[in-house]
Amino acid sequence: MGYRLRVIGYMVALFLMVSCKEYQVSDDPSMRLSFSVDTLRFDTVFTEQGSATLQLKVYNDNKQALVIRSVSLAVNQVFKVNIDGEANLSLLRDITIYGGDSMQVFVRVTDFGKVGGNDAVLTEDLLRFHLANGASQQVVLEAYAQNAVRIGHVGCQRTEITSPYTFTADLPYIIFDTLIFGAPVTFDAGARLFMHQGACLVALDDVTANGTRQNPIIIRGDRLDRLFDSVPYAYAGGSWNGIYLQADQPHTYQLNYMDILSGNVGLSCYSEGTDVLPNLRMDGCRIHNHTLYGLILNNIDAYVTNTEISNCASYCVYCDGGKHDFVHTTVASYFGFTNIRIQAASKENVAAVYINNLSKKEPTTNTSFYNSIITGYLPDQLVVATPLEKYYPGEFVGNYIGQDTAKIFVNNYYKYKEYVYYDFRLDSLSPARGIGDTLVADTCKTDRNGVVRVGEGITPDAGCYQYQP
Repeated sequence: MGYRLRVIGYMVALFLMVSCKEYQVSDDPSMRLSFSVDTLRFDTVFTEQGSATLQLKVYNDNKQALVIRSVSLAVNQVFKVNIDGEANLSLLRDITIYGGDSMQVFVRVTDFGKVGGNDAVLTEDLLRFHLANGASQQVVLEAYAQNAVRIGHVGCQRTEITSPYTFTADLPYIIFDTLIFGAPVTFDAGARLFMHQGACLVALDDVTANGTRQNPIIIRGDRLDRLFDSVPYAYAGGSWNGIYLQADQPHTYQLNYMDILSGNVGLSCYSEGTDVLPNLRMDGCRIHNHTLYGLILNNIDAYVTNTEISNCASYCVYCDGGKHDFVHTTVASYFGFTNIRIQAASKENVAAVYINNLSKKEPTTNTSFYNSIITGYLPDQLVVATPLEKYYPGEFVGNYIGQDTAKIFVNNYYKYKEYVYYDFRLDSLSPARGIGDTLVADTCKTDRNGVVRVGEGITPDAGCYQYQP
């Protein structure tokens, strides 16, 4: 019994010695804190609008405790700091960080106010830690302020625009609610629309999008920060509602190089017509990462070329009524194909493309795919619902269609730890290489990235991307 008590006594003494060493405050001026980052960088922050909160970790890797006498900002204008629930830095005094321990610091950007010019403006500050041992350390705080045009208000149900309207490339736009266009709407090359949660665009008249390969039109959510360090909010679908083209009479929609990203619905085209239908022409577009549908064509004629429609929780393409031609289009269904849960919806057990020719109402559905890819990680990627398949009027020429059982693309999986996102260009061993019809390719001589697919010694590939070594 005495031996056991002596062992316990030695252990207690050892524990006290170690504890005293960790809790003893050092006045050695060579001892320093360490930080999770040297520069805390915020993504672009819209002026007159605050940012999300970022976290900075402060570590004491020494064996002895260090005392932070005070914390200060060099400029103290737009960055707000919170430590242990205290946002007034002047009240933070004598903070002890014990040996091997750490502290969390929360930083956000408040309202910048307007800045000069149309380009983003860099704003910096220094977060300084003054130690009791005489040392002083700092972390750089950095953010870019970007002016923007605001349309609508948070909580407002709808904003109606009854005169012709043009989205220019001068400044980005932030859309806060349902924006309804009762007159023609135009998107200039390089226009950028950032959609608030629940916001959507509804066009009741003609739409012209003049994007180019060098200056595409971007429509996406307005969260510019990150869900996790390696996961921008732009990768999370459902951050806004969608684009709806709704015509009660024939209208023309010309969409060139428009990227529609991470909403609920990418592009929904609908009309009540049964005789002369609205006409949609899309070239070089990208509809990607939506928690419901990608492209809905309902009683509308459409001609889609060099377009990627990818990663939707339900159908990537849904066709019901009208004549639809897809030429050199890539339809890739890999929504949520990653080992991290970032989506608000789960992938439905449905095909990538659904063609509905069962309706007894006019017009019938006549959907064709030429030199295209329809694939994904589920079976049955194409469904044609028609009373008699042999009488279905649509054509399928030069396509790669089916479940992904081979390496078709450069990357069909989101590797978030490696910062590798989906890439639907063709792999060197892709079965979609060299299978395209040359006559079809003559109507679409370059791919979405400008790579030539027609010429001496070149065989056209299926999809919107021609393989390039």
